[in-house]
Amino acid sequence: MNAPNVEIISECFIKPKFISSEAKKPIYFSPWDLIMISVNYIQKGLLFRLPENKDFSITTFLDELKHSLSATLTHFHPLAARLDTIKNKNPHSITVFINPNNSQGARFIHSAVNLTVADILTPTDVPLVVQSFFDHHQAINNDGHELSLMSVKVTKLVDGIFIGCSMNHMLGDGTSYWNFINTWSEMFKSKGQNGHLATISRPPILTRWIPEGSDPVVTLPFSHEGEYINRPDRPMLRERIFHFSSDSLAKLKAKVNSECGTTKISTLQALSTFVWRCVTRARRVPVDQETGCMMAVNNRTRISPNVPENYFGNMVQTVKAMTTVGDLLDHGVGWGALRLHEAVTSHSDEKIKEGMEAWTKSPFVVNASLHYDKNSVHIGSSPRFDMYGNEFGLGKALAVLSGYANKFDGKVTTYPGREGGGSIDLEVCLLPENMNVFECDEEFMSIANK
Repeated sequence: MNAPNVEIISECFIKPKFISSEAKKPIYFSPWDLIMISVNYIQKGLLFRLPENKDFSITTFLDELKHSLSATLTHFHPLAARLDTIKNKNPHSITVFINPNNSQGARFIHSAVNLTVADILTPTDVPLVVQSFFDHHQAINNDGHELSLMSVKVTKLVDGIFIGCSMNHMLGDGTSYWNFINTWSEMFKSKGQNGHLATISRPPILTRWIPEGSDPVVTLPFSHEGEYINRPDRPMLRERIFHFSSDSLAKLKAKVNSECGTTKISTLQALSTFVWRCVTRARRVPVDQETGCMMAVNNRTRISPNVPENYFGNMVQTVKAMTTVGDLLDHGVGWGALRLHEAVTSHSDEKIKEGMEAWTKSPFVVNASLHYDKNSVHIGSSPRFDMYGNEFGLGKALAVLSGYANKFDGKVTTYPGREGGGSIDLEVCLLPENMNVFECDEEFMSIANK
């Protein structure tokens, strides 16, 4: 089906309702933020059913979204700013920071498309048109010098509403992103109470975490953009969302732990390894080649002293379990899960700080085309994030969907299942020829969508 174009009806910029003296000061990035300068924005959104009551007004709804967003930006004011860069000499380096001056604010777009909720959710693959439900398509974080650091695109469907947000990844990770969305939803719900300035349940900590003994203004050892900007030409991918019920996951976890004679392997580690094996099998990689399972982990509770969950910034790193294709496929899923578990548990305070010390001596940024190898899978996001608690007066969302950003062959994004209870949804991105084999894998499909 040739989907109709998403038509932009109006757009504007939203500034914080109140601007404190702190909000007028520049914010300098941590090393973990600067590493992200050449990757895409975070793009996640929620699909809702259009309310059936006749009193619903899209105009009123948009006004309430804007007012509550303005109030939320009072607390998350870096999202209303822009990036700025100072070029240093002797030695040549750059200082990238958040500049609150001369910014129009966060972008807000109202759009519409002649599609139904069923047009989005019924197809086997996530429709390509979903990418048009997000602003800043293909943008990388460095583009935040000119583009807004946060952009909200509200698309009205025939019988639904999609709220898609694009957030500059240098400003924060998935934990930070969902804390912002949760707070915005909380603000929306409290409209009329305390004039949109109700005390929020999880105020963001905006002060950047810097390694002990380091200069609070971290620089990158580059003199021009060509040294650190990379825009890979991504091939066409197929994207599918697979559902795993709490019962099927409990059985998988029990099986994996039984194979290993332990109880310590988590549900997510078991599921990630299960997908890793099935994707590797679908790729038909020679048995003597290496394959890896990369998993994003939150450093907030791993570093000492702990960093609070409401720290607004990047505190995520990737751990990796490696083996040969032959060993991964010849052993049971428990064998691989134990290796992934060991990679996660060994990611200690000491290892984190050793890595950060090495970075300060030889800084680098992520180059997506080099960071993700073709024989590995990368598990991102988290089913622990509160995604379905964000209702914006529309009731519980029907689905969580993402845009173009940060996808490649082997990217697996984890979401909580809509019914809760420990269920998990996986968004799997693969080259078409690999997906064609993967979706016919009997072992995988025996527990998916059940």
